[in-house]
Amino acid sequence: MRVDYRSVYPEAIRAMGELEKAVHASSLEPELLELVKIRASQLNGCGYCLDMHTKDAAAMGMTDQRLHLVAAWTEAPVYSPRERAGLAWCEALTLLPTSGAPDDVYDQVTAEFSPEETVALTLAVVAINGWNRFAVGLRSPVGSYHPTRPAG
Repeated sequence: MRVDYRSVYPEAIRAMGELEKAVHASSLEPELLELVKIRASQLNGCGYCLDMHTKDAAAMGMTDQRLHLVAAWTEAPVYSPRERAGLAWCEALTLLPTSGAPDDVYDQVTAEFSPEETVALTLAVVAINGWNRFAVGLRSPVGSYHPTRPAG
């Protein structure tokens, strides 16, 4: 690890934690949130966050098939229309410089999510992209995460 950001600047972790609290206080489904966190982490090349969120998703009972196919979600029939809209929005916002958050993707989101859920989903993408930058930039040790609840 380049810098132990959790101990060096705990205010940053508290601030990021508040983002997470706001997201988890929303009506968004826990599995949807994990899918979004996994997909953003794949796009950002964040091994630490991929390790964390695949373990958390497995611990909540997500099937191996759904976990393994996130990278190819557009081709995989195992995601609901709501999850597909969430994953599309995640990609559009994570790849913002090239995507520009297109209207057709936003239209998918608003067809599946209420206005409040759209904001919460957007915040979830903001938060995981922030965590990815901490973990990749400051080199969080991949494989060191242990979920708080056991798998199964």
